Amino acid sequence: MIRISIDAMGGDHGPGVLIPALLTVAQRRTDVRFLVYGREDAVRPELNKYPKLAAITEFFHCDIAVRMDDKPSQALRHGRWKSSMWKAIEAVKNGEAEACISAGNTGALMAMSKFCLRTMATIDRPAIAAIWPTARGESVVLDVGATIGADAHQLVDFAILGTGMARALFGMERPTVGLLNVGVEEIKGQEEVKEAGRLLREAGKMAMDYHGFVEGDDIGKGTVDVVVTEGFAGNIALKTAEGTARQIAGYLRAAMGRTLMAKIGYLFAKGAFDTLREKMDVRRANGGVFLGLNGIVVKSHGGADAEGFAAAIELGYDMVRNGLLDRIEADLDLFHARHPQATRSSELADEN
Repeated sequence: MIRISIDAMGGDHGPGVLIPALLTVAQRRTDVRFLVYGREDAVRPELNKYPKLAAITEFFHCDIAVRMDDKPSQALRHGRWKSSMWKAIEAVKNGEAEACISAGNTGALMAMSKFCLRTMATIDRPAIAAIWPTARGESVVLDVGATIGADAHQLVDFAILGTGMARALFGMERPTVGLLNVGVEEIKGQEEVKEAGRLLREAGKMAMDYHGFVEGDDIGKGTVDVVVTEGFAGNIALKTAEGTARQIAGYLRAAMGRTLMAKIGYLFAKGAFDTLREKMDVRRANGGVFLGLNGIVVKSHGGADAEGFAAAIELGYDMVRNGLLDRIEADLDLFHARHPQATRSSELADEN
């Protein structure tokens, strides 16, 4: 059985949307069990609507819920040890669950996850990885918003983390990896990005094939399986892509209803439009995986509906089922054994 802990108070819609999402996942995955954390007066009425779901769910009352506008420092002060978000993360730390899913405040979730689970031994900063629909299928893009800026060694760590996720999710033996840059030429870009490229080229035989630099349009093309960047650029790219998808969908709806001939044409092309709508549905790619921690945490969009939150849960499920953490630890051990100079600065400070 795979046990998944749920912060039922996170997101814009709360238990009224999140609990039906659990039912959807339970109908698709018969080996899943849930640990749900939240206020009893909000969660119990929703959970009681689905007796079969209640039978595979343990509920834990929490008085405190982290608000969407709380600063990470506020969330840690007021919600540590007792909020629904903290308790859901802590269940992973204690081995009571294999993954935690929350639609709550991103900054608070990252701060609590890092404080509770800690980063892996050689990781300085965790990253948020997103699944990106492409012309070739899907790619992993990271970091999409965990931290701003990254040095060369942190970008290399992100590449290793993303490779582990691609191997676990896509079943690839050696995913291709590219560093997001302002051009594909080796002389272009910030010094940190160029240095990261040098380290990856010289890494020797790893569980990845380093492709080189990629540009923004390469993300949608699916030029590589893993796109690595720092959180500022990654978050802007993600939000731009989501907004563009909604914009195009709006244009199509308006165009198809403008005239009688357009409506008739839509009927003939409905199958093609349904396929396009499915590929552009941001709910299918919902869920950012926090990589680099001693546990699996998935952040769902706060405004996700039940189908979108179910997708985030299933992403966490797949990461557990396919041994994400073991793959990442093996890849990190191999790289740092060959490159001991890449030991994170915090470890060197501790030794001194």
